[in-house]
Amino acid sequence: MPRKLVLHPDRLFTPDERQRSVARGLYEQVKGLPIISPHGHTDPAWFSSNAAFENASDLLIKPDHYVFRLLYSQGIALEDLGIARADGMPVEQDGRKIWHRFASNYHLFRGTPSRMWLDTVFVQVFDFDEVLCAGNADHYYYTINAALATEAFRPRALFERFNIELLSTTESPLSDLAHHKAIAESGWQGRVISAYRPDPVIDPEFEGFVEAVRYFGELTGEDTTTFAGYLQAHRKRRAFFKSTGVTSTDHGHPTARTADLPLAEVEALFALAISGQASPEQAELFRAQMLTEMARMSIEDGLVMQLHPGSSRNHNASVFAQFGRDKGADIPMQTSYVAQLKPLLDKFGNSPDLTLILFTLDETAYSRELAPLAGHYPCLRLGPPWWFHDSPEGMRRFRQQVTESAGFYNTVGFNDDTRAFLSIPARHDVARRMDCNWLAELVCDHRLDIEEAGELAVDLTYNLARKAYKL
Repeated sequence: MPRKLVLHPDRLFTPDERQRSVARGLYEQVKGLPIISPHGHTDPAWFSSNAAFENASDLLIKPDHYVFRLLYSQGIALEDLGIARADGMPVEQDGRKIWHRFASNYHLFRGTPSRMWLDTVFVQVFDFDEVLCAGNADHYYYTINAALATEAFRPRALFERFNIELLSTTESPLSDLAHHKAIAESGWQGRVISAYRPDPVIDPEFEGFVEAVRYFGELTGEDTTTFAGYLQAHRKRRAFFKSTGVTSTDHGHPTARTADLPLAEVEALFALAISGQASPEQAELFRAQMLTEMARMSIEDGLVMQLHPGSSRNHNASVFAQFGRDKGADIPMQTSYVAQLKPLLDKFGNSPDLTLILFTLDETAYSRELAPLAGHYPCLRLGPPWWFHDSPEGMRRFRQQVTESAGFYNTVGFNDDTRAFLSIPARHDVARRMDCNWLAELVCDHRLDIEEAGELAVDLTYNLARKAYKL
């Protein structure tokens, strides 16, 4: 028998009655504010074509590695979930069968952020009132599919319904940004921009790096067999991205290591990298140098810089070989910031023209390194909890560990960092509730007055992201 599906109005608020009352009042001030989503991975083609989404499985399962990674962990093959293989071998194509596998295993998501996000989508977007299970899988599937066939559920209509003011995607410097151009020329008022993600031409260990750098030169008309020409190619592509409305770059390096090497050493290192002969240590040193070079360019062109280190990407070698990158096997690693960022900070840390937003998957670094660094260097800001920590407890730990050293105004609000379009409002709602709950605790502890808490709630929800990302 299906269980009733109800979103409790006080979800995520403390059971303490006094604090809960304050949290409710703060939340009422921010729950309807527009969504600023300044970093994510939704497909810009959705918004350029505005074509109807195919079916429930294509929309809610296949793009969302939070969903299929947990199913895979329980022995469900990615092929059976319709995840495309790199070698083109057949996978399940029947969306209804995929949905039934998901529904029959929905209990696996109990207690996870994914369950909270999905339940919110099911209630607020599709008006379901029963918890998904094998018994109602067809009802869910056909109801969702029927909705997706209507004009009200096309990507642009949902964008407007969700009250999204800005949505940023993330593209390689080799992208022509054709979908963003089509959006801009369509006359639609929704603001969808990109971010400059140069990993394919900065990381010598990125698959296809040598060929990518060669094409980078062709694309820009620069000689990328020389380090000077290679840097100029970056400047040209950054300028092109910026001309389309882009305000940020994003760097997914394994570590936060930076370097400031003499030019002759950098040129020799670059020659090794583009020959495909760089050792792992030389590849790491080149990435380190390029973070400093990217900071220099950000001072020149004003693009905000984001660093997402500490993820052992594509950790499952078999899944990577069969299905490619970004299939849920990015695993957190211990990460150092104080020593590794020092070369960059020695050079540019005091510049008022640089904004470097730091993320982490290593929560042990919050109070020990990140908060003290951001509480001192003018260029540094702390990004919100990311990937495994984009969760109620992750958000709580973040505020507890960084606020005393960095304050609120050296953080940048919330970003959802997602491929799952329909989960964006749910994720932002979780962040708003958790921030209001934390602010209410400070009010009830007499560390903050209620007027300041109200101002902070608006800042954390809206203003800080607009300011940090220059929106």
